[in-house]
Amino acid sequence: MLIKCFLVTEKAVSLLEKNILTAIVDIRARKPDIKKEIERLFNVEVEKVNTLITPKGEKKAYIKLKPQYSAEEILSKLGVF
Repeated sequence: MLIKCFLVTEKAVSLLEKNILTAIVDIRARKPDIKKEIERLFNVEVEKVNTLITPKGEKKAYIKLKPQYSAEEILSKLGVF
């Protein structure tokens, strides 16, 4: 399992308007792997993935979905909203 958890911070929620999910992922996860995992788990298409290492040493991924899919819908299916 590459995706550890989805973040619901103020910034993460504001990014939902741009159709971007924010998640903490495995430190060894590569962008193509994260893309495949999200596409497989939620049956959506991913436009692109950006990652960064946080000061805590965690890897954070910003996952932008293609316009025909809704990032908010995914989080509501997971029961985040």
